[in-house]
Amino acid sequence: MIGLYRTALVALIMAVTAVTTAHADEAADKAAITARLNRWTADFNAKDLIGVCDLFAPDLVYSIPEVTRGTHETICKNLTTVLAKSDVKLRYANPDIHEIIVSGNVAVVRLTWTLTTEAAGATDTTTEEGMDIFQRQADGRWSIARFIAFTTRANKLLR
Repeated sequence: MIGLYRTALVALIMAVTAVTTAHADEAADKAAITARLNRWTADFNAKDLIGVCDLFAPDLVYSIPEVTRGTHETICKNLTTVLAKSDVKLRYANPDIHEIIVSGNVAVVRLTWTLTTEAAGATDTTTEEGMDIFQRQADGRWSIARFIAFTTRANKLLR
């Protein structure tokens, strides 16, 4: 009986290894994730809501100071609202990516975003620290499935 379990365990490990190594080009995965983040920045700055929401997986769950259990619907609704404001100009710089750890179809990205806001003749720049968990989707693209982010101080112009 123990031999049967051992054989099944070895078969399972081999199957998982085969699936994982099918996508074992870590440099290409890191480049694809970086490109997705930089594309998001360009889409955000262009107020392209379809592109902005495209980075996030359909089953997204996230936490930020104002939202403890956000979803894909929540983030797209909030981004639509903030980008529709004509009296506020928002601009993200490409993220400062501190590290990307890839393991099979999951990747963890530690990064810092810098947001500059202009409103009523004033400018404020803030940074947001975050950790994103990317998941390779069925179509092969990397999407954010989970994230947590925080800022050391709120943006003065977005209250």
